[in-house]
Amino acid sequence: MGKVSDSFLDTAVYRRALNRWAVAARDAGNAPLDVLRRQSLRAQELRTHLDRLIHKADERLALPAVGSTSFPKPHNADWSWRPEAWRGRLPVRGCCSIKSRSPIGEEIRLFHDCPQSELTFRQLRNQSEEDLAPYGIRLDVFSFDGSFLSLVLELPKDAITGLKKTHILRVSAAIETERPLDAFARLNFVHGPNTEQIVRQFPVANDDATLEFDLAYADLNEKRVSRAWIDLIFENPRMNQITLRDLTFCRRPRAQL
Repeated sequence: MGKVSDSFLDTAVYRRALNRWAVAARDAGNAPLDVLRRQSLRAQELRTHLDRLIHKADERLALPAVGSTSFPKPHNADWSWRPEAWRGRLPVRGCCSIKSRSPIGEEIRLFHDCPQSELTFRQLRNQSEEDLAPYGIRLDVFSFDGSFLSLVLELPKDAITGLKKTHILRVSAAIETERPLDAFARLNFVHGPNTEQIVRQFPVANDDATLEFDLAYADLNEKRVSRAWIDLIFENPRMNQITLRDLTFCRRPRAQL
C-alpha cells in the first residue's frame, strides 16, 4: 500500500478540488438541473468517504482516547465492555422530539409511551479529568405525560458466551441529573422459550453508580441462553436533564467457598 504524500503537488490538487466544490456550492442556486443532479450525486459519494474519515480521525485523535475500553474492573473479570455510544462518535449525534423505538447508534433504542414527545438526545464529548469514556449521552426531558422512559441496550454475544449461574454481572454508570429521580436497570435473558428478568435500582445519588446481578438467584437455563439485554429505566423524568457520562459492563465468576 502506497503512502500518502504531503508534497506540494498533493497540496495543489487538494486546493483545486476544494475551490471547485466551493464554486459549485456557491452557484448551486442557479446551476442547470442536469448539472446540479450530477454534482449532488458526486457530492454524496464524496461525503460518504469524508464522513468515514472524520469518524475514524475523531476516534483516534480526541481525548479521552476514543475507542477506549479502559475502566476499573475486578481482577478476575472474564468479560468487559463499554458500548459504542460511549466509545466513539455516533453518525447521528442528536435528535429532537424522539419517537419511541428510535435508535441511538446500532446498540441502543429509546422507548417511551408519550403521546407527544418532548424529548431530545445528544452525544457529548467528555473532557473532564475524571472522565474515562470519550463520549457521553444526554437526554433533555421537558413535558412528559407518559408512564415510562427507558434505554434498551442489546448485550453482545460475548456477554452470554460461557455464561454460568456462578457469574456476577456488574453494571457501572456515571449519571448526572438536574433533579433527583429514580433509575433502575432490568437485566433480561432469553433461554429457550422463556425470558428471565432481574431488576436492580441504580444509586443515582452517587456520581459513579454500580450495581451487580448475581445469576445464582435467577431461574436461568445457562445452556440455552440465546440473547440478553439491559433496560435502563428512568421514573418521572419530567423537566429533567439526564447525562450518562459513562456506561460499562463486566462479568466475573463468584468466589467459591
